[in-house]
Amino acid sequence: MLADAADVLSDQLYAQLAESARELGPRIAEADRRFLKSRKGDSRIGVALLATTAGAAFRLLQQGATISAFFEQVEYNGRRLAKLNIPPATIIAALDEYARLLGAESNVHWMVQQLNFCVILTLNNAFYQVREAETKAFYDLFRIELESRSLDELLSRILVSLAEFCGAAKARIFLLEDGKGTEGAGWQLRAEARATGLVKERRLRIPNTPALRRTLSRPAMASSLDADWPRKGGSVWSVPLGGKLASGVIQFAFARDYEWLPREQELLTAAAERCWMGIEKAKLVEGLAAREEQIRQLAEHMLHVEEAERRRISRELHDEAGQSLLCVRLQMEMLEGRLPDSLAAERATLRETRQAVEHTIIETRRLISALSPAVLEQLGLGAAIRQLIQRFRQVHMVKVKLQTHRLEHLPKRTESIVYRLVQECFHNIAKHSFANTVNISVGTADGYLKLVVVDNGIGFDVEAAFRKQDSFGLSGIRERVTLLGGTFQIESNQPEAKRGKPRKPLGTRIVVELPIPREATAAGAKSSRDKVQDAPPVFAASR
Repeated sequence: MLADAADVLSDQLYAQLAESARELGPRIAEADRRFLKSRKGDSRIGVALLATTAGAAFRLLQQGATISAFFEQVEYNGRRLAKLNIPPATIIAALDEYARLLGAESNVHWMVQQLNFCVILTLNNAFYQVREAETKAFYDLFRIELESRSLDELLSRILVSLAEFCGAAKARIFLLEDGKGTEGAGWQLRAEARATGLVKERRLRIPNTPALRRTLSRPAMASSLDADWPRKGGSVWSVPLGGKLASGVIQFAFARDYEWLPREQELLTAAAERCWMGIEKAKLVEGLAAREEQIRQLAEHMLHVEEAERRRISRELHDEAGQSLLCVRLQMEMLEGRLPDSLAAERATLRETRQAVEHTIIETRRLISALSPAVLEQLGLGAAIRQLIQRFRQVHMVKVKLQTHRLEHLPKRTESIVYRLVQECFHNIAKHSFANTVNISVGTADGYLKLVVVDNGIGFDVEAAFRKQDSFGLSGIRERVTLLGGTFQIESNQPEAKRGKPRKPLGTRIVVELPIPREATAAGAKSSRDKVQDAPPVFAASR
């Protein structure tokens, strides 16, 4: 495993080490004793340091092992020393101290110095491995936090990454949840994994009893929430999320007794804190998404209510006001016919009043059609837009060109939204654009409906229009499109204020794309297969 370090030693030096190992037996034991006696505090540090000294190499050579086995031992204990937070300078000082304890003979001192040089190279590699693993663990946590699209995905991926880092056989994440109904607070299992991947999800809820709280509040926290986990003994590590046991806990299970070293504890504690921040962020994002969905559903319901109210008002106008005005017109026409020639002035006044009533009837019918176009429900979107164009040209001297393609089998909601979009576009063109030509294209393809409205008007500042707080035309179009999960784009050019600049074509272009529900798309595809060929695009032009 560390053949490169072993190759640094020449064959002659290796032979001298093997020979000195036989001669320095008693001296090695005394040096070991004095070395360990000088180590105060954590005994784990003294044992790990001793395993990297020249005495450890001599002992292995006495047992018939190779020098490569010694360097493997050094690397293992080097990683252990790194996880015990021992500075490299302390290790180098310990190696020099052991060399002095072993003896001052020039040949022995020279061999130990050569050996220590290779030991330092090996320890440097061991420290690098630990730091690299820690860096990768934190990088993975940041990447997982950015890429995860839900709380469950976040917890699962974090658990797999941390289990791989610490070499755990299994890992779990428990979140402390408030009681619901008659149940008290409990630890809910949210994710379970091995270093190789996720474990099949299962539900597990452990009551948060006082005895369990006392056990988990101990500094070591080396207790499992589930008494049956792990089933075959071994060690359990527990790390509170966010540094608070009241939030949740990550637990790692090992198949054998596995000592928890300080640097591992520090990293997992920092990772658990980062994990808790990610959990809080994911909860906020999910909560925001849920509220946005509620707002979307509410807004969609309001549009439905708006359309229903439009239909109700149109029925009231038709059944009440419209019929009443017709009766008034007929009565006035009858009175006009009964008046004698001597009352010619009164007849003329009555005629003018009757004409005003007739004009009111025409406007009422226009309002009824605008509120709830019957042609939209009876003949579909294409016919409704043609009727809208026909009425628009009666009022405004504008040339309108319409192109439609495959508008059958659209949902009523989509037809209604598109009709209102075209209606609002006509309203804006008549009020602001001063255009004399309008091109409209509407059709379906690849599961989307696309509406394009282009005029050659004077144009406007799009950003300024959206910033106006008392203007709701463009904002209303965008909101209606967003409710159906579509996209809305608008481009507009204004006249150049400065001379000398190339003149851009004036006008405004609006592009709307709306997804069509799958069931409607399937129905349209079936209808298309039943036809020999598609109908050609329909054009309506007027001036």
